[in-house]
This record gives sequence, structure tokens and C-alpha cells, in this order.
Amino acid sequence: MRHNRLSRAILAGLLMTTMAACGDGGAQGTAAPPAGAGVEGVDDGSKLTLWTRAPLESQAKALVEAYNATHKNQVELTIVPNDDYVAKVGAAAGSGDLPDLFAADIVYVPNWTKSGLFHDLTESIGQLSYADEINQGHVRAGTYEGRKYVLPFVLDLSVIFWNKALYREAGLDPEKGPATLDEFKEHALAVQKLGRTDVHGTYFGGNCGGCNVFTWFPMIWASGAEVMADDGGKSLLDGAAAQKVYRTWRDLRAAGAIAPGAKDETGATWVAAFQEGKVGVMPYPATLLQTAAKTVDVGVTAIPGASAGTGSTFVGGDGIGISKDSELTQQAWNFLSWLTSEAAQVEVLAKNDSSVARTDLVDNRYAVEDPRVVTINKTAAAPQSRTPVAVNFQQAFNAPGSPWVTLLRNQVYGDASSLATDNEALTSVLAQ
Repeated sequence: MRHNRLSRAILAGLLMTTMAACGDGGAQGTAAPPAGAGVEGVDDGSKLTLWTRAPLESQAKALVEAYNATHKNQVELTIVPNDDYVAKVGAAAGSGDLPDLFAADIVYVPNWTKSGLFHDLTESIGQLSYADEINQGHVRAGTYEGRKYVLPFVLDLSVIFWNKALYREAGLDPEKGPATLDEFKEHALAVQKLGRTDVHGTYFGGNCGGCNVFTWFPMIWASGAEVMADDGGKSLLDGAAAQKVYRTWRDLRAAGAIAPGAKDETGATWVAAFQEGKVGVMPYPATLLQTAAKTVDVGVTAIPGASAGTGSTFVGGDGIGISKDSELTQQAWNFLSWLTSEAAQVEVLAKNDSSVARTDLVDNRYAVEDPRVVTINKTAAAPQSRTPVAVNFQQAFNAPGSPWVTLLRNQVYGDASSLATDNEALTSVLAQ
């Protein structure tokens, strides 16, 4: 979400074109292991192809290199520019030229599973001894009509980062982040009161739908509320918990505690000010912990809600599945079963500072070296953490000028009385 992912409205049309090209949706085949293949699939020296988006290049390369070094099968990885990805997948789906495996931003997975772009993995996943430990947000996002089509590829989580040095300077406890939305506001205001022209309390993407899906939805979930109903066909973003979130940010804007530039921030420079040590506290992508920690003494906690208790996160990132066009489904499943194994989750992802996608591996030997990483991993498994599912997610939330962008900008900068109308506009798009 943090990269203003796939934000061109025209891509929504490409998705619908893909659906038409692939028929009525649903399974195009099954990747259940054949007799004698076992739960791990087939490793016979086949050449597999895999596509992923550029933001996941480092994780994808590490995974593919580790797999290729330990298996007869060999995976050929193609990295596609982020803004070109949906168009490339749509064109390949229409012509029957999808790779054996391809990853997808998890918010687009519901559309692509409904469109029939993936093989059915239900039986294969069910045979994994740790199936229930795999991140269920990603699994649910890739479930259509009771069948499972996708596993987690790389998780991208939202958490709260705070600058410990600025907390000390502001008289705050540098080891304690905000546990409620009110504390988040208090901490941001305390940093703002330092009166330094180059330092502000907080920052957000004021013109970035994806940024605020990623960071504001968890504030609502942590408050015990939901953001959508009717299987992603109805918006609930006018509820009491959502209004508490909007008031928090509106109050911070009125107090001058949001750094300049936020109103027009589309996501391209969303995290820069914190990394430069100029922001006290803000919601942040967990994957950037090591980058931010190079310049800032960073504290990490779950995103809070209206009251203290279980925090939340948006369990984002990419899911991965076997394409409808693959003729090497058993070999492709061999890669996916390895991807979910401890060898890949711990010795590749955790070793390279990425979150694991299995709840039984959150306290792995690499994570325990940094308590902040343990916090991030446990937040992904928290009861209030979610991966939202909606077929029309792109049009409703991420596209420039989407009804969600209109709603959030009105709530922070404009006419807050428009909430009911703006929420109805969201529902109208979600229900299409």
C-alpha cells in the first residue's frame, strides 16, 4: 500500500477485461499432489516461471535463489515494474500466457481469484501439517466460493513507529509508544510543542488512498469495528470508530502537528520525513524498520484503537498462486510448499528481516534478536488484525480521486458533515 500501488483508475478496466477473457471465474484446475507425489509436490528438474512486482524484488530474489540452490526444479524470476503489473497480468491472462506462478498485491487477489486466474490449492493446502498456522488473512483473501487459491508470498504490515530521541526531548517515555488513539494524539502534540521548525508531531498521506487504507483501517479494527460488510460490498466507514479516527487526525491538523506537505502527499515521499528524524510518531510500513533504524532510534508498537488493548495491523503484501495456464502444477506446488516451510520462512525471510507468514514461527531465532521484530510478527497474528476483502477494492479505495480519498480529505481538511454522503459513494462503488 505504501507505494501508492497500482493507482491508475484505468487498471480497474483491465481487471474487468481479464474477467471477461477468462469466462465465469472459479477453478481452472487443481494442484492437489498426485498419487506418490506427497504433500511437497514434484521436484524433477523442471523449469518454472514466476512473476512479481518490483517492490518485492529483494524478498523474491532471496526466495528464488534459496529454492534454486536446494532443488532440482529451477525457478526463473521476472520482476515487473509496479505500475505495469496489472496490465501485464491482464494481457497474459487473456492470451493464455501467464507464468507458472505469479504474485499479486493481496487487495487485488479477490478479483483475480473470482476471474479464474489461479489453480485450486484447497486440497494441497489442507495436507500441510501447519495449514492452520499460515496467515489466515491472506488465505481468506484468496478464497472464492469455499475454495483456496493463494498462499502468502511476502507480508507487509502497518505499525506505529516513534522517534525515541524526540520522545526524550518532549518529556515522553522513549520506551512506550501510544496504546490508544488519544495517546497517539497526545504524543504527536508533545513533540509538536518542542517548537522546532524542522520537526513535527506526525505525518500522513493526505492524498493517498492506499496509505490510509494501510494505516487507518487498523485503527478502526483495533477499536472493535469493521470497515466493510456484505463480503466487501458495503462501506462502514461512517461508524463511531471511524469518526474517532477522523477526529484524531482533524485535531492534529488544526493544531499544526502534521508536517507540511501532508495534504498533497500521494505516497511517493510518505515515509521520508520520519527517516530524516523530523517526525515524532506515525503509522508506518513494518518492512521499512531496518531502513528507518539506520537514521532514527525507532520504537515499534501495534496500531492502537479507541481504547487500550489489542492493537491491529493491515496484513498487506502479496499472495501467490499457480496460474490457470501452468502445465507444471505439481512442480509449482513444490515451490509453494517449500515457501511456507520453516526453511523458507525462517532461514530466508526472517533472516533477511521480513515478517514470517506462520504464527508458529513468530519467535524464530532471528526475530528474537530484535524485540521490535517480535512485536511486528505478533501483531500480524493479533485477533484484530485484518486483510480486507473486496472485489472492487482498487476503484473504491486506491485509485486517485476514489470515493475513499474524497472521504478522508473531507474529514481532515474539508467538510466533515459530508461523511454520510461520502460513505454512500463508497458503497456504490463496492457494490458494483
